[in-house]
Amino acid sequence: MRLVGIDFGERRIGVAAADDRLRLAIPVTTITVGDDPVADLVYLARDQRADELVIGLPLSLSGAEGPQAQRIRDVVAELETRIDIPIRLQDERLTTRQAERAAPQKKKGVSRAKAGSPGRDAAAAAILLQAYLDSQRPYG
Repeated sequence: MRLVGIDFGERRIGVAAADDRLRLAIPVTTITVGDDPVADLVYLARDQRADELVIGLPLSLSGAEGPQAQRIRDVVAELETRIDIPIRLQDERLTTRQAERAAPQKKKGVSRAKAGSPGRDAAAAAILLQAYLDSQRPYG
């Protein structure tokens, strides 16, 4: 089974995939969002041979859904009409911040936005996919 995690942003889509045993999420790539973001996700699902997608749902720190979360829900609703694989939503609070902390320090004089953003987006996708994988494991 191929599980693919998606960190869907305004400008970039971070992509991660689970290993064969569904224990570890690994950053894969980042793509730039095009004119049809749903088509971008369809392409990613097919390119990655995904059996299931896990897409980050941006909630506020309180857990409330704002405009960004509604945008993701709208994209997912459209995506479900174009592909026939399960799509799961995963709380992505603080994944980008965690990815930034894990990234190498930025170079002097280079803004954080320009220093490693594509890698950060794929890392954020891996963090959210790992959270999903961990939540699916039976304990005990």
